[in-house]
Amino acid sequence: MSEDLELEEIRRRKLEEYRKRLEESYEEERRRREFELKKEEILRKILTPEARNRINTVKLVKPELINQLELQLMQLALAGKIKEPLTDEQVKELLRSIQTTRELRFKIYRKE
Repeated sequence: MSEDLELEEIRRRKLEEYRKRLEESYEEERRRREFELKKEEILRKILTPEARNRINTVKLVKPELINQLELQLMQLALAGKIKEPLTDEQVKELLRSIQTTRELRFKIYRKE
């Protein structure tokens, strides 16, 4: 009899733990979607259509590079540093500068 109670208690705890993890997962997904919507809204305001098109195209090939750029642009926009929408040429220049910086960080020199 007491074993049945113990088993029932274990099942109840496991079920509660599962529910809690599921709720946390839903909450995390909701926050992620909210962040993405806010990011898209900010980027729509600070980029020309051509610049947004460039970013979407490059994102297909180098998503990590674009994520870094988008975060930097969001920080600048939220700090009030971007006064007018960025053009395609400005975005190209930013991508070049980020790409150059990233390449320099990962070079490995070997002594022979």
